[in-house]
Amino acid sequence: MEPITAATIATLAFTKVFEKTIEKFTEAALQKMDELRKKIFDKFRGNVKVETALRAAEKGSKKDLDTVAAYLQVLMHEEPLFAEEIRAIARDIKAGEKQDNSTMTQINQDNARGWQTKVDGGTAYIGENTINQAPPNS
Repeated sequence: MEPITAATIATLAFTKVFEKTIEKFTEAALQKMDELRKKIFDKFRGNVKVETALRAAEKGSKKDLDTVAAYLQVLMHEEPLFAEEIRAIARDIKAGEKQDNSTMTQINQDNARGWQTKVDGGTAYIGENTINQAPPNS
């Protein structure tokens, strides 16, 4: 399992904002998202900058979600007990993520080539492609 970072936790806490994403989680996971968001709000209560970013992230602002993640990263470093508490909630949310168990069928004939993949977010470079852009993180 991949490590649970501050960015992952912030994204999970505010996932309900993005309607499409809600369909990917069980009802129990959605309740845990509410709990996680409340814990984060409670922890930053009184910090006007972060409260403003939290409210904007709740409305769907990606930029403010990144700001929340940055503040959360610092707080998690300073308060390891709180960090472990919210990581545990995030693990519960991830466990409640619905899995796509659908199947795919592909028939290749006459020396044809084919690739089948399921990609959940991000950019997939599959097959024999010519890519005319800078690689990520360059």
